[in-house]
Amino acid sequence: MKKLRILLADDHQMVREGLRLLIDAHPNMRVAGQAASGKEVVAMARELEPDVVVMDLSMPELNGLRATQLLKAQNPAAKVVVLTAHEDESYLNELCKAGASGYVLKRSAGDELIQAISTVANGGLYFEQSLASRALAGRLAPKAANSSETRTDLSERERSVLTLLAWGYSNKEIAAELAISVKTVETYKVRVGEKLGLRSRTEMVQFALRKGWLSDSPPCPPVTR
Repeated sequence: MKKLRILLADDHQMVREGLRLLIDAHPNMRVAGQAASGKEVVAMARELEPDVVVMDLSMPELNGLRATQLLKAQNPAAKVVVLTAHEDESYLNELCKAGASGYVLKRSAGDELIQAISTVANGGLYFEQSLASRALAGRLAPKAANSSETRTDLSERERSVLTLLAWGYSNKEIAAELAISVKTVETYKVRVGEKLGLRSRTEMVQFALRKGWLSDSPPCPPVTR
């Protein structure tokens, strides 16, 4: 199996080295490069084309948020996991808008980061459970209750598909969870996108967050393939 190539970005060398040891110890991952600033990670990502960028939020020259915006601008398919000490839900909100695929707190166990990398590398989204649960209580979008988005004509099955997508499930995993075909899942995704005007999985996550549909844990952990 081809190993996932990871680009690390953190302005502290000791942190980068610790992350390198953690990632290189995984049989399916390796660190392809290390950057010490936001500007450097954007340049290195263009050159190395890594599978996943693991990036600190607080960095010199360009912070993690701005670097994520630039990475997504130069390569919309870029996958970014933000690793940070910040627990303010507003950071999660802004990074979702910027296109980050994952958000993990530095105080979390190393397994959390490995799971986040695996999930986003396979097209999913991964957000720190403890932080997301507080955000979903209403702090992320306190005005959502008064917005026009609180009303939708989604069917119960469409809502289920959207919610599982937002949790990071693949089409195959959703099909197994709901006992429907993969083709049917894809049909529901198209319908949801058309009804809500959502063009990407990130926008679907933001919508589900605002609706409070992710306030409970997923029915079972997404299986990474």
